[in-house]
Amino acid sequence: MSTIQTETSEFINHCKYEKNLSEKTIKAYGSDLAQLKMFLMEKDFSSEIDQITKTEIRGFLEAISKLKPKSIKRKVATMKALFNFLEFEDKIPVNPFRKMRIKIQEPKRLPKVMDIKDVNAMFKSAYTRNSLCKDSSEYSYLESLRNIVVIELLFATGARVSEIANLYEENIDFSTGSLKIKGKGNKERIIQICNKETLKVLKKYHKYFKKKIQNSGGFFLVNRLGKKLSDQSIRGIVKDLSNEAKIQKHITPHVFRHTLATLLLEKDVDIKYIQNILGHSSIMTTQIYTHVNREKQRQILTIKHPRKDFSMQYF
Repeated sequence: MSTIQTETSEFINHCKYEKNLSEKTIKAYGSDLAQLKMFLMEKDFSSEIDQITKTEIRGFLEAISKLKPKSIKRKVATMKALFNFLEFEDKIPVNPFRKMRIKIQEPKRLPKVMDIKDVNAMFKSAYTRNSLCKDSSEYSYLESLRNIVVIELLFATGARVSEIANLYEENIDFSTGSLKIKGKGNKERIIQICNKETLKVLKKYHKYFKKKIQNSGGFFLVNRLGKKLSDQSIRGIVKDLSNEAKIQKHITPHVFRHTLATLLLEKDVDIKYIQNILGHSSIMTTQIYTHVNREKQRQILTIKHPRKDFSMQYF
């Protein structure tokens, strides 16, 4: 008997070993499909895979309707991926999603960004904390040095928090400043660290943490115990430094990503280059930053607007 449980297991293996999807995606798929299985059990629906129809899926959508639109979209995408796999493998006679039109409206929210003063304040807090530590052998010095590297990397690369946490020592060329970042879908991109001060502090950190890095399995950012620095720890470091800098906004690692993109736009960098730096597969994702750039818009309309070309006055 082919059940949701057995087919989920086979689908997860397919995603792991054939599609080579990231650990984070695999975990999300497993969680979403476990929730679907639980729903079927609670409603006394059949767990046989070929018995799952539009009726059961609609019921599940109703059950999760109070979740955030982003969460619902992810769960729908997970189910579609499963049933597309089952259809391709001839495990089901009909894919229930073939004749379903599911539209989930996700509210468009402009990304939160820092201005250059906020960024400078955070950097000042990080570097000041390090300068107050007199003994370089003490952990407080090493910890503050690592925290500097965290925000330097976030701002230099615009990388996602998971990409920074999963950065390996071998992915950094300290002579050229070249970083190899593995992004969504295991797609790799190269980011150049061109600022001399940033590269200098990366080298300094590497010198002090070399043994811990090796003991961690090669992860570049490590914690007190010499293990990989987690996504959550990086979020904590950013929150701590933003509080110390007395920034009123809620600052997360992703805000650094948004900020870099916006500031690059203000410097008239072509959006296609920004897309490449951020690792967006579609330029449509990157174009949201064009709506954030209000200050640049103000400057352009003040200086460049053609109304300046004639001096007609009515009052």
